Amino acid sequence: MNDSHDLRLIIESRIPVIIIETWEERRALSLLTKLGIQQGLPVFSWSVTDGLRRADFDQAPNQPLTAEPEAVLKHIRSTGSAGLYALCDFHPYLNDEPRNIRLIKEIAMQAEDSGKSLVFISHAFNIPSEFKRHSARFNLSMPEDHKLRAAIYKEAQNFSNTTGRKVKTDRDALDKLINNLRGLPLEDARKLARGAIIQDGAITHSDLSSVNKAKFELLDMDGVLSFEYDTENFANVGGLSKLKDWLGKREQAFQQGGDDSPKGIMMVGVQGGGKSLAAKAVAGLWGMPLLRMDMGALYNKFFGESERNVREALKLAETMAPCVLWIDEIEKGIGSDDHDGGTSKRILATLLTWMAERQHAVFIVATANNIQRLPPELIRKGRLDEVFFVDLPSEQVRQQIFAIHLEKRNYPLANFRCAELSAASAGFTGAEIEQAIVAARYSAKARNEELCTAHIIAEIDATVPLSVTMSEQLDALRAWCQTRAVAAD
Repeated sequence: MNDSHDLRLIIESRIPVIIIETWEERRALSLLTKLGIQQGLPVFSWSVTDGLRRADFDQAPNQPLTAEPEAVLKHIRSTGSAGLYALCDFHPYLNDEPRNIRLIKEIAMQAEDSGKSLVFISHAFNIPSEFKRHSARFNLSMPEDHKLRAAIYKEAQNFSNTTGRKVKTDRDALDKLINNLRGLPLEDARKLARGAIIQDGAITHSDLSSVNKAKFELLDMDGVLSFEYDTENFANVGGLSKLKDWLGKREQAFQQGGDDSPKGIMMVGVQGGGKSLAAKAVAGLWGMPLLRMDMGALYNKFFGESERNVREALKLAETMAPCVLWIDEIEKGIGSDDHDGGTSKRILATLLTWMAERQHAVFIVATANNIQRLPPELIRKGRLDEVFFVDLPSEQVRQQIFAIHLEKRNYPLANFRCAELSAASAGFTGAEIEQAIVAARYSAKARNEELCTAHIIAEIDATVPLSVTMSEQLDALRAWCQTRAVAAD
């Protein structure tokens, strides 16, 4: 993307109001000033602290009495000077300020004769409807991979010059760091690279999670999406061998991108069956940030807000690309419902449009407990690559799950009969197995005894698993998935 070329086209089109949403104010002003000089247009900049001044003259004095928002707009409207007027952080002065909005509209309507363009530079800017038709948005491009690589090398060189030590890394870790710095301004990317290097004088895979979390915080996405900091390693997921194999074959294709790049998967199954853990494990396996979008939490009582929340979440996920987007319990947001005023249908339309048009490396992992509520246009081939059915764990997989959770709690496996535990827990989900171990620990502690196999079996015998209480629903789900989904294990 050529920022200079694209912004020049907007200016030459005589669009009177230009919106630049960015955290890089100095970069935007510099670009605007260079274009003004090239086209022979004076460039003015304004802030509430300094008032209006010429931006293309280093020693230009401030225009007197122009610090107040309304005063500067009146000055621009009345002055005979054509040019580009950059107003920095003007967005707070449009809320409940009809006089300012009217002044901007009047300047815009006179622009064809006056030759004036207003350029609003802010980190966020909602365009009032009064002058929306006179406006255009322009986005500064993010640095390309070679610039990110050069920035990392520069930080590594600065570290070496300061400490006398070389920065250690390998090609794979460096490439993944570059991938995860995409979507950030160069200055922010430098800061995150510097933090990764200073910590231990190396760039390793262990730095990626911290870098991704810091990136998420810089982008201020909290509240729309949640960042899953501790993505599970696939070794901590019992079973799911076919899903693991499927993902392993497609990791490189997703990293490389292109028309045939994997789009995503749907995972259906009973609650507690391991769908959420597998979603975390996808990100862990591929070394990418995991963002969680809770569809149920995106609903808003105000008309139109739910769709806006979804659009904002998807846009921000693209900024974190390459990443894995986990859409949890997707049926809660887009399941057919005739009593929500059409919100579900609008959210579905928003999601389908994004899935068809997205250009960024965002791999979807959608999880659902009740797939019968999902519309067929979402789960057809082309929208997502595959639908996986996560069934109740087999006896062998249950044995793995017992081993995983006992080792996680630092219990020696030699002290437990995992095969016996597996046989006793037929019909249990992974979550129910974990809870049986947790409950057994409390029981053993209450008796002042060391946890053993008998304690866990006692808790298993006292538990009625979901496969019993929801047997009809599970049978129906299995019947649906028989010909429509691939077994995950």
